[in-house]
Amino acid sequence: MTRIFVYEYLSGGGDMATTAASGAADGLLAMGQAMRDAMAADLLALKSYHVSVATCKLAAPPAQTAHPVMPHEGESAQDFVRRQAQAHDLAWVVAPESEGLLAGLHPCVPPQRWLGCSLPAISIATHKRRTLAALARAGVATPLDFEQRPDIDRWVVKPADGAGAVATRVHRKRSTAWEDWRSRSGAGQPAVIEPWIDGDALSLSLMCGPGRCELLSINRQHIRVDGQGLLSYVGVQVNAVPLTDPHARQLAALAARVQQAIPGLRGFVGIDLVRHPRHGPVAIEVNPRVTCAYVGLSQALGRNLAADVIASCHDEPSLEVAHGDA
Repeated sequence: MTRIFVYEYLSGGGDMATTAASGAADGLLAMGQAMRDAMAADLLALKSYHVSVATCKLAAPPAQTAHPVMPHEGESAQDFVRRQAQAHDLAWVVAPESEGLLAGLHPCVPPQRWLGCSLPAISIATHKRRTLAALARAGVATPLDFEQRPDIDRWVVKPADGAGAVATRVHRKRSTAWEDWRSRSGAGQPAVIEPWIDGDALSLSLMCGPGRCELLSINRQHIRVDGQGLLSYVGVQVNAVPLTDPHARQLAALAARVQQAIPGLRGFVGIDLVRHPRHGPVAIEVNPRVTCAYVGLSQALGRNLAADVIASCHDEPSLEVAHGDA
């Protein structure tokens, strides 16, 4: 029986010191746990898989039919993943790009056992400015296109390697945005400044592989900006816009250009974008991993996305689903 290891960074015992400082630890742990459980549920529905799931004292236990594994006391995330990768045939890893976490875990897993994007693709997607530059070269609209526009009245400052809305602030003046940027840079926290793009906040869920970029769903993101300009992620409405929508073909074309711009995207990939009322879709960032939109998506689409991930990463045929084992 093929052994597969599911690791989500926060629910698997990763360091939450940074997120705890921002007051977001509990919410991020819940989101990580939901992704972990959705991935495990899909894998458990497949035949011939022994599923091990990383957990920790702060997280709820995984499904009873999954085998829980925990890091040793004092064991780093890298050492834990490396140890489990040696004991399993495949490893499906989810971690934030921030501080190089996802990129740092990739070398811990032998290439033939890794389910996900290549290290070069992860490296590009980790650095937000590099991501936008790569997308712009491929003809994808990005916030860079709006930097010199006189009608931009808000600016965003966020970590240069951030994930999601963590430590992201919206400013009404470009001058205060630069002050924020200088303050972070002086504190050793690299940041970027981008124009705020008005419009519908959406995300795309993709299944990528060699010569393949399938648009799975168009999701609506719910974000909030408080009185101090602090941006927070509230949640996502999965599959909110049907693929029969008139804009879906344009978004599918954008997704294909993103894959061309970042070679090595594999398995489940997310794109955050804003659909501007006049200028159309503007790509904000690329997530080279499972995102919150994975939760419930297999059920919404009536297909097992874990099987597609394995097939996309290892050129295997689609796997059968065991009836009654979900």
